[in-house]
Amino acid sequence: MKRNISRRKSQDSPFRNSLFSYAVTILLPLTGITQVDTALFCDSHFHLTNYIQEGITAKRFVEIMGNKTKRSTLFGIPLQQQWSYQNSGNYAPSYYLQSDAPLYYYSFTDAYIAMQYRSLNKDEQARLDPMITGFNPADMYAAKHIERVLRTFPGVFTGIGEFTIHKEFVSSKVSGETASLTNPALDSILDFAGRVGLVVVLHSDMDMPMAKNGTEPVYLNQMKDLFRRHPNTTIIWAHIGLGRIVHPAGYSASPTGEISSTHITIIEAILQDPTFNHVYFDISWDEVAKYIVATPQTVANSARIMNKYPNRFLFGTDVVAPPDQEFYMGVYNMYAPLWKALTPDTGEKIRKGNYLRLFDAARQKVRAWEMANIK
Repeated sequence: MKRNISRRKSQDSPFRNSLFSYAVTILLPLTGITQVDTALFCDSHFHLTNYIQEGITAKRFVEIMGNKTKRSTLFGIPLQQQWSYQNSGNYAPSYYLQSDAPLYYYSFTDAYIAMQYRSLNKDEQARLDPMITGFNPADMYAAKHIERVLRTFPGVFTGIGEFTIHKEFVSSKVSGETASLTNPALDSILDFAGRVGLVVVLHSDMDMPMAKNGTEPVYLNQMKDLFRRHPNTTIIWAHIGLGRIVHPAGYSASPTGEISSTHITIIEAILQDPTFNHVYFDISWDEVAKYIVATPQTVANSARIMNKYPNRFLFGTDVVAPPDQEFYMGVYNMYAPLWKALTPDTGEKIRKGNYLRLFDAARQKVRAWEMANIK
């Protein structure tokens, strides 16, 4: 019996020592204290692949990041657009708006992202935070999938997401049960993320497309209830709850272009409530940028709340498989009026500091969970 125990310890030790060494290697260079930081931003929202699971390599992305991007998330897209010959014939759709055929969950994306990450050298890996996305949030086994990915690829992942609950055009196309903010499956996912320390990037539209003026956003209360149920989970609400045609609350109320004041009031109420101190917002996507920089007044409205709550917002591009750096920098450049309107401290936190704080903490927690649970 003692021989078996001894043998098992000798087998476990190399893995645990390797994981520990790997964690130390990854964690030490995070802040770059010994180097002059010339990067413009960290990217809290980046897709390496598209809706047909094609894109660029992680190696190419690091090249595109260059000296402009300090750190970035790295995730695919959890949904695959089906090519239905009955629907589009010989035309091969590459985006969900190009076909009436359904979308389906594509779990292999997590293995692909992990292997792309592992193909990099240590310095390149240190700049990226891979995320798990290949699960169905309406499936009670989803949390098991996330755990299985962590156990299969230790030392790789920092969080989960971007994954979607309510999304214009997308939710109704997904095969199987429709995801919901009230589904216990989602609660089990967020519970597990909280226990492990995984950062969560969650896309869920605040309202239905083209909602009527004067009505409360249809999903707002469900979202706040979800936040209340998971106080120990770090959640980043992607796109501030907006979409391509999910306008800011009160969007159509003002013909002068002051389109986001009502939406900002809603966001500010969340920020003021200590119950939601674990909730953050990303301002990723050019569709979000178009609302924020629409007029001098919308820029001023947005800058006011960000300057008041500088620790709660993160910049992200939401760019998918960019061909070059010029394309990749497009969303950041769209926000030029906002960057000018923010205080230097707020701008630094939104562009870099908040990312480093949240994702560095998540790396340490997830690596600690792996050390304790993977034998």
